[in-house]
Amino acid sequence: MPRILAVKDTDLGDRQLDALLERLDRLREELATLNRRLDAGEHLAPIVRELATLNDSLQALAYAALGQQGPQVRRRRAG
Repeated sequence: MPRILAVKDTDLGDRQLDALLERLDRLREELATLNRRLDAGEHLAPIVRELATLNDSLQALAYAALGQQGPQVRRRRAG
């Protein structure tokens, strides 16, 4: 399991620290972007559209198979 070790002030130079902070800022921005996308459900929008199209197509096929007749519903007899 990875561990974060304590870093002494003298272990990193100013340039290294600035580079590290810059990378951390970019990671934070990317995480914020991913969180916004997940919250908005953007990743599901194409799937939802495809399912709606598929549902419409299946309904059209079902009604075409029935022809001019409406659906015949048979009820079970009690007992």
